[in-house]
Amino acid sequence: MEESVIVELLNTTPLVDGSTVDLLAEDSAAGAWLAAHGGGTGGEEELAALRAVRRDLQAVVRGQQPAEILNTVLADVGRRPVIDAGGLRWDLYAPPERALPARIVLAWAGLSERMPGRLRPCANDECDLFLLDRSRSNTARWCSMATCGNRLKARRHQARRSGT
Repeated sequence: MEESVIVELLNTTPLVDGSTVDLLAEDSAAGAWLAAHGGGTGGEEELAALRAVRRDLQAVVRGQQPAEILNTVLADVGRRPVIDAGGLRWDLYAPPERALPARIVLAWAGLSERMPGRLRPCANDECDLFLLDRSRSNTARWCSMATCGNRLKARRHQARRSGT
């Protein structure tokens, strides 16, 4: 699973005009998100599992909860070795309603291992989005330089000019 899917899921609760908007609140929108990212049927249990893993993963990345809260998604989940013409691969088996949420948690765990501290919330206090810092120096602070970064730099500049 691509790391971008993790960031996309985390960023489905943006702030719009000061209020959090849940882009997965409606079942049709959540079902479309699932379908676009390899989910199953979009049934009630699957949608609930997707929303729960998003909530828990956001809390873990923000440092508000320990990573262990993600274990509930991984209950009854495993990997089986399969050998075919392409060689050895590991197939995930999980209850159908938790297959995509489990893949997302496993991808997050792999990302955290390969790139520790690179997935983080935007440094703008007025933004609820997340970023994956791919810079060599690991210094990215904003989800978007064009929006959050530019706004904060402009505010700091204005504060320096006004002497406050």
